[in-house]
Amino acid sequence: MLVLTLVLAGVGFALLVVSLVTGSVVWAWACIAVCLVGAVLLLAGALAGRRRQTASRSKYR
Repeated sequence: MLVLTLVLAGVGFALLVVSLVTGSVVWAWACIAVCLVGAVLLLAGALAGRRRQTASRSKYR
């Protein structure tokens, strides 16, 4: 999931550059949407990792 988040960050950066070069607001909104999806995936991955770590700790007690 971290790799997908990294790819989305790259796509978001590319969309940001395109929006600055063309001066189009549509590309800027697309950049924001892609970055929000990436942020949600990053948060979901972090929470899943924390749950896995907590479950593995309680399993060995």
